[in-house]
Amino acid sequence: MKWVTREKAKVDRIACPWLISRFVDKDAIFLFVPKDKVMETAKKENATPFDFPGVELMHFQENGKEYVSFDAIIKKYNIMDRALLDLAKIVRGADASIPDAPVESAGLEAAAMGFRIIAHNDMENMKLQFPMYDALYAYCKERVESGQKLEHSAKK
Repeated sequence: MKWVTREKAKVDRIACPWLISRFVDKDAIFLFVPKDKVMETAKKENATPFDFPGVELMHFQENGKEYVSFDAIIKKYNIMDRALLDLAKIVRGADASIPDAPVESAGLEAAAMGFRIIAHNDMENMKLQFPMYDALYAYCKERVESGQKLEHSAKK
């Protein structure tokens, strides 16, 4: 399947391709295009748009709380992996203004901004960041299975 979103990705627009390629569509092809070309490209390429206003896989409100496109994908595909749901909180806190953002969210946002600066394009950005998401997922898996916590950065 093809998936399309806006170019110059930072947090959610890199986290979503990671999520899609690991849990939804192992053979996914991602297209990053100017924002005024997202819907045209979706139609032309028969691609699923994400993280774009007005589409299904976009930020949403539920019970007075803001959720990001990463959450929308988890919800649509009914993914119940506890570590992934834990990672979703980190992604949400890095991409939306939420009152209960995990401490890891600030680091994810900073790293994502740095990767966007050093990457030559969105495809390279995705390639560079996927190992970070693999590591965060492993961290979340360990945390939900054993209760392990950060040693030095945890909220006091």
